[in-house]
Amino acid sequence: MPANRNALIRYKTIDKCLQNRYRKWTLDNLIEACSEALYEYEGIDKGVSKRTIQGDIQIMRSDKLGYNAPIIVVDRKYYTYEEKDYSITNIPISEKDLSKLMESVEFLKQFRGFSHFEELSTMVQKLEDHIYSKKINRRPIIDFEKNENLKGLQFLDIIYQYISNKDAISITYQSFKARAPSTFEFHPFLLKEYRNRWFVLGVKNAKRNIANLALDRIIKISKSEKPYILMPDFDSANYYRHVIGVTVFPTLAPENIVLFIPHRHAPYVLTKPLHHSQKVIKRDNYGITISLIVQHNYELEKEILAFGEGIRVLQPERLRNAIKNRMIEALDLYESEISLEMILKMKKKLDKKGSFIINRVYTTKEVNNIKRIIRKYLKGRKEYNGRILNVFDEIPELLSIVQNKNVVEILSALGKSIKIEKANYYSNTFNSDENAEWSQYAEGASSFILCIHLDKTNIDNGVMQIIPGSQKKIFSKDDIQMITENTNFSFCDVFSGGIHIYNPMILHSIFVPKTIKNRRIIQLELY
Repeated sequence: MPANRNALIRYKTIDKCLQNRYRKWTLDNLIEACSEALYEYEGIDKGVSKRTIQGDIQIMRSDKLGYNAPIIVVDRKYYTYEEKDYSITNIPISEKDLSKLMESVEFLKQFRGFSHFEELSTMVQKLEDHIYSKKINRRPIIDFEKNENLKGLQFLDIIYQYISNKDAISITYQSFKARAPSTFEFHPFLLKEYRNRWFVLGVKNAKRNIANLALDRIIKISKSEKPYILMPDFDSANYYRHVIGVTVFPTLAPENIVLFIPHRHAPYVLTKPLHHSQKVIKRDNYGITISLIVQHNYELEKEILAFGEGIRVLQPERLRNAIKNRMIEALDLYESEISLEMILKMKKKLDKKGSFIINRVYTTKEVNNIKRIIRKYLKGRKEYNGRILNVFDEIPELLSIVQNKNVVEILSALGKSIKIEKANYYSNTFNSDENAEWSQYAEGASSFILCIHLDKTNIDNGVMQIIPGSQKKIFSKDDIQMITENTNFSFCDVFSGGIHIYNPMILHSIFVPKTIKNRRIIQLELY
């Protein structure tokens, strides 16, 4: 049983007395010194018994508290230390105590950001230094998850104090989706930690709707003079009962989520359930099927996505589609990754053959975004002839999407001085027979043309045909006739999200069927 406060005061007093070798200490002297110390520190005035001090001396002599104090009796009357420089404060820390202290220090360090820790920080630092000086080569046994660079921790204790004092606050906040910060009244009542991020729950702008704010998105906080709104009926356990994470939709009912987990990943879900409602509803030779009763929120999706190929959503359909689309977008990021080596190889091809194609320059999400913005622009317009000239002037928001990282790197590799001279959008504009004429731009045209394909080119919507290498000279009509009759041309097959860059002088024609569907391109002339 650990020593209590009074016992520790007695041990320390006896130790101090026995260190003083200029005086001889009888048992009565030690009893008197301990009685005075207890009165001074604890206000205890009833004194200490002879039996208690004799028991203290025995404990100090033993290994029970690790002291092993060399207390001897001289002349069968006086107590002293056999070793001149001994003190119980100088005893080394045992291996067991050292381990516990290290774990305690790591635990206390988790509370950085609170004023409680500020009061303890100096003590913790000293303790930590002492521990490592005693056992410099000792590896930690416990490693807590932590993020030293997490933003917003400076607000942690401030908000804690406001909640404790029941103060309303004025808060300047900018979410990840907001274009600019906003300032509003907030009545905080709960701090919550999730996955090493801190959140504060409260009532916003005197409304009774609960808002959840991330501390790392807070810009400024100050006390408000508005009266604090109490939420006496709020129960955090019940509030978060049907969610994973911190995002709660008060009006949204929890759903029956059914997930399939292959055998290889099943142990991770069985030993650490995704939610307290998790149940195994089926086991077979392929894996397990589990169910959860939770709301469909952002954190649920992140939890499922974290398993990658280790989880398949069976139901509901809305969650299934959401996960499927996000995984497609994730794959898109890899497939649209373009290396500098590829760009330089294509540049050589442009110089030699007059054109090159790079597919998946844009992700599916970027292509769909471009189409959506154009549809929005065209909505309600009665006069539309299938083209938008100077499209970036007409729809400025397209420029930042079109000039994505891949395009910027490609243009940089082709020449730093290159700039966009013209940018037009075309859709289903061709009115021609299937046998299109071959043509060639005159000299002095743009350096090259870049076509961004929003749909895959095919025989049904029209493809460009080119004669590789024909950009090196201007051909007469007779030359063009002879070449087209005696040369095998090549089709330019481009995927949606791909680009086709070609020299404007290259001999080309566009094979166009009479009925065209979904042939949308943005054509840039670059100098």
